[in-house]
Amino acid sequence: MSTPLRIDTPAGLLAELTHRCPLGCAYCSNPLELESREKELETWVWKRVFSEAADLGVLHVHLSGGEPAARRGLEEIVAHCAKVGLYTNLITSGIGLTEERVSRLGKAGLDHVQLSLQGAQAAAADLVAGAKAHERKLQAAAAVRAVGMVLTINVVLHRGNATDIEALAELAADLGADRLELAHAQYYGWALRNRGALLPTRDQWERSLAVITAARERLKGRMRVDFVAPDYYAKYPKACMGGWGRGVILIDPAGRALPCHAAGSIPGLGFDNVRTRTLRWIWEESTAFQKFRGEDWMPEPCRGCDRRALDFGGCRCQALALTADATATDPVCTLSPAHGVVETVIERVNAMPVPHGHAEWVYRIDPPSA
Repeated sequence: MSTPLRIDTPAGLLAELTHRCPLGCAYCSNPLELESREKELETWVWKRVFSEAADLGVLHVHLSGGEPAARRGLEEIVAHCAKVGLYTNLITSGIGLTEERVSRLGKAGLDHVQLSLQGAQAAAADLVAGAKAHERKLQAAAAVRAVGMVLTINVVLHRGNATDIEALAELAADLGADRLELAHAQYYGWALRNRGALLPTRDQWERSLAVITAARERLKGRMRVDFVAPDYYAKYPKACMGGWGRGVILIDPAGRALPCHAAGSIPGLGFDNVRTRTLRWIWEESTAFQKFRGEDWMPEPCRGCDRRALDFGGCRCQALALTADATATDPVCTLSPAHGVVETVIERVNAMPVPHGHAEWVYRIDPPSA
């Protein structure tokens, strides 16, 4: 018997202000087809959307991209979010965050900065980023701490930097970060295209877990350390975005509202635009947000599984990427009839030689266009 459907109030809004970015990271979760600057929402539209978000019950807004600092009117957007009572988190590469810009954003009401790092040393980090960015990132971190803003350092882990975790943790602590997020790459967008070069070996994954556990203990009371495991080595799938249409709304630069980053990859699924629909209508009524809510859509073994209200069948976009069927049980689940697909990927990856240096790894990937 299915559980009666209840639509929760969304807690978060992920606002992709632009897809423009000065970096070319091959693990980027942005879609392969990026939205152009000409299609970006006007600032006044974003302000209306944020007002609607506050009325809907959203608590915090993640200002993302691309690189959100490339967006004109960012300070005006932050100030409006503060005015309507939304907690704001800027997800940034740090490029464009000068001391003056950080000060202006702080005065506008920005609460939190989530800064990405690609490595612990400049040479390796810049190779991964595709630009000389590492020193500018460190300067941005210092500027954030100088104004007393909360700072998270985010690092995407992959085959090329999985051995650098201890150094990355020490660097984040030295920068005065309040939190460090070490997240293994999730395979959507560019990361899916580059999966063969990105997915760590099983030995790398197990070693990374041990190093992170030790870092958590060593840095306890000084910095929080969070960790996102690689899906392909999990026993059960994650509840992607907390479950389809359950707690988060994503709006892309052109105004399409989606349940997650990669939902646009699902064929035949249309997404309403905030230019023409209110956020409340989209959340409560739109076909896209209702498509995989609840349990009625679930196939077996999900429908009869005791975990169905914990992981909601896993990720729809990952199911599509691995089986060509968005309604299938996420193949990373060991109970999935298609789990052999994941085992085959892992077998192939573990048979590949581990790169001896970042340069060797970088030249084997296909970075996105800036």
